[in-house]
Amino acid sequence: MFKYVELCVDLRRGRFAKDGLIQYRIVCQQVNVTSLEEVIKHFMHLSTEKAEQARSQSQALEEALDVDDLEADKRPEDLMLSYVSGEKGKDRSDRELVTPWFKFLWETYRTVLEILRNNSKLEALYAMTAHRAFQFCKQYKRTTEFRRLCEIIRNHLSNLNKYRDQRDRPDLSAPESLQLYLDTRFEQLKVATELELWQEAFRSIEDIHGLMCMVKKTPKASLMVVYYAKLTEIFWISSSHLYHAYAWLKLFTLQKSFNKNLSQKDLQMIASSVVLAALAVAPYDHTYGASHLELENEKERNLRMANLIGFNLDLKPESREVLSRSSLLSELVSKGVMSCVTQEVKDLYHLLEHEFLPLDLTAKVQPLLSKISKLGGKLGSASSLPEVHLSQYVPALEKLVTLRLLQQVSQVYQIMKIESLSQMIPFFDFFAVEKISVDAVKHNFIAMKVDHMKHVVLFGTPGLESDDLRDHLTVFAESLNKARAMIYPPTKKSSKLGEILPGLGEIVDKEHKRLLARKSIIEKRKEEQERQLLEMEREEESRRLKQLKITEEAEQKRLATEYEQRNKQRILREIEERELEEAQALLEEQEKRSKRKGGKKPILEGEKVTKQILMERALSEQLRERQEMEKKLQKLVKTMDYLERAKREEAAPLIEAAFQQRLVEEKALHEHEQQLETELSRQRHDGDLKEKYRLSRMLENKIIFEERVKSRREAEFNQRRADREERINQIIQARKQEREALRKKIFFVRSEEERLKKLREEEEARKHEEAERRRKEEAERKAKLDEIAEKQRQRERELEEKERVRRETLLGRATDGLHRPSELPAGPEPGAAAAAAAAAPAPAKYVPKFRRGGTEGSAQAPPETDKWGGGSSRPAPPDSDKWGGGSSGGTGQATSDTDRWGGGGRWGSGGSRPDDRNPPGDRWGGGSKSTWSSSRPRGR
Repeated sequence: MFKYVELCVDLRRGRFAKDGLIQYRIVCQQVNVTSLEEVIKHFMHLSTEKAEQARSQSQALEEALDVDDLEADKRPEDLMLSYVSGEKGKDRSDRELVTPWFKFLWETYRTVLEILRNNSKLEALYAMTAHRAFQFCKQYKRTTEFRRLCEIIRNHLSNLNKYRDQRDRPDLSAPESLQLYLDTRFEQLKVATELELWQEAFRSIEDIHGLMCMVKKTPKASLMVVYYAKLTEIFWISSSHLYHAYAWLKLFTLQKSFNKNLSQKDLQMIASSVVLAALAVAPYDHTYGASHLELENEKERNLRMANLIGFNLDLKPESREVLSRSSLLSELVSKGVMSCVTQEVKDLYHLLEHEFLPLDLTAKVQPLLSKISKLGGKLGSASSLPEVHLSQYVPALEKLVTLRLLQQVSQVYQIMKIESLSQMIPFFDFFAVEKISVDAVKHNFIAMKVDHMKHVVLFGTPGLESDDLRDHLTVFAESLNKARAMIYPPTKKSSKLGEILPGLGEIVDKEHKRLLARKSIIEKRKEEQERQLLEMEREEESRRLKQLKITEEAEQKRLATEYEQRNKQRILREIEERELEEAQALLEEQEKRSKRKGGKKPILEGEKVTKQILMERALSEQLRERQEMEKKLQKLVKTMDYLERAKREEAAPLIEAAFQQRLVEEKALHEHEQQLETELSRQRHDGDLKEKYRLSRMLENKIIFEERVKSRREAEFNQRRADREERINQIIQARKQEREALRKKIFFVRSEEERLKKLREEEEARKHEEAERRRKEEAERKAKLDEIAEKQRQRERELEEKERVRRETLLGRATDGLHRPSELPAGPEPGAAAAAAAAAPAPAKYVPKFRRGGTEGSAQAPPETDKWGGGSSRPAPPDSDKWGGGSSGGTGQATSDTDRWGGGGRWGSGGSRPDDRNPPGDRWGGGSKSTWSSSRPRGR
């Protein structure tokens, strides 16, 4: 079978392997089940090993396992697409190598589960295979195969219960079998929650519950903790907050009752989770205004969920009222859960359930929610729960705070601005608040309307509309009276009837009040009569339903009693038939065993002969036969004893005579053998002497040959030793040369690195010195330019001052000349004065530089200026734009050239024309010849 399984795995023939294992199961089931177990384990080991080898060979496992269903065959469109797209190389090899092996591994799991599904002797192997299949689905995220695996295991259990008369069917009432099946279902539940298959997780919960209902036994507390923990996750994902809170309550009860090592902090966190889960339930009834069908469905759903949560099979019909938020909170208080929670949760519960703070509710709740959101985390090792998160309840609690605030505000205010209400609720914007309020109004929790045109919220009471409908005729009559009074106002003229009968108005009022009172009494009587009729009908209906229920229960009891009686009668009849069959078999056996002559043959007398009578007869017959046999044996023993004694008395002298004769014969034989041995020893000695003499003649030749062999081997040894020493010396010399070459190479590399490092350091030092020198030259050039600019400004101020003094002098003389024209002093020509006045700028007005340059360039230079400065009295040389620093007395061309070439010098970085301080060789300024190569323009 091992070889057969290996061939099937190598060829990937899962169908052949399944057929062979089925045939082998038929052979080994009643003889050696352990052999079948070993073969199946070997089969799974080989399949897993092949799949792992294929996975290790593939470098793109994600692409290789990118298939939706491992049991689906390759479709025609996939083949066409692979040929059209030209899928080659590694992707194709992965798809052809890895995916088939994983399909074969999945088929192996299915085959083993199918073979072991009804085998009571291999239940542990069945559970192990299911666990390995779950881990396969979990490791590779195979959701489709996981659903199919759950359905397979579910069908196996249903078939197990359906066909109870099978021979090797597992017995679920046994504790070991039940534990294996429960462990499998709990593993299925864990993997379903880890894969986030919540529907399969809920079905797994139902499977566990059905298994418990089937065997009428509650599992261990540790398993129940896992059960309720997963149930809380499922209910929270499905937004069933009420059942989520009930599951937390059961979880808290289990931890508190069975876990004695639980710390106080962990118990406090679990209790806080219970209270917050209960508070997170919506405070209004979702069944308000629902139809009868919806109410029945909700009732059935509550019964189903109560069964899952409490493992209570016989729930009361009024469980719909039991599963509610108010009953849950009262149960928390009565069971002492509130005494175990943290202080923040206690304060939050008190604020939301017992306080009336319409304006300060959110301000007091918000810091508590921020503290609660930070609580939680991993629990201690003594707890079966890994961790608790309280922050998940914060959004639901914020919604509850919003509902409580709206409820309390609606009891205080009738109208409120939207802005004010939004400021009171910092958790949500008004759009979310409006959405929450719509649900609350729909379920008759609050009554409010939103007027977006006026930006207000209108509050009311939930029963207001019913009151209006009840008194709508009265309101309508009053409105009509007001309208008539507005259209036809009453006249102030008094009527004659009033004068005649002054008390008529009072009489009419009294009569009107009496009629209204009578009318109200009649209406009350009608309502009372209708109420009594309704109560009578309701009582009659309840009485009829009760009677019908009693009748149904009696009928069910009668049917159950009849069924039990039939079962008892059938069992008694089967027992009697079996006893009759056994009695008949005993009679037949007794007839065969009793072969006595003249004995009476027992006769079966129908129902008068019972099994007990036959057993008594058989026992008495066996006792009688045993007594007779014992008597025969005693007689035979006595006879054999006499015979044996007589034989020994007769044989004693004969044995002694035979012994003496044997002694004589053995003595003669010994002497003869001694003589033969002596003769043989003498002959052997003579032959050895002859052989020694024959070999002694060859002794010298033997010694010569031995010496020759020794000398030849010694020479060969010496030659090999010399060759070895020479080879060793050559190796030593070669290694010395290699070490010497390596040492020289290392020395050369290190010296070269040091030389290059030194060159780099010298280059860096030279660059640093060059940069420092340039910086100093730039600083000197800037200082010279600043000095020239300062001198130019000083000269301009001096010229302006002279011009101002000259103008004041001229203006003073002109004024004096008007009075005394004969005393005019001699001065410059009017044209020159006018030109100077035009050239000089106004003292209090700003003149731009380009205008100053143009004006100064167009005017004649002053007579007293420096040779190279801006205010020189000499004419500017034609090449002043090349050398000068941009003087105010130069031409406009010089100014523009100065601005163009930057910083006051056209060519060099020195910024000054060669003069007496610079030698002719240092043509471009800067102080050294190296400056030209590093600072002159590229185009020159």
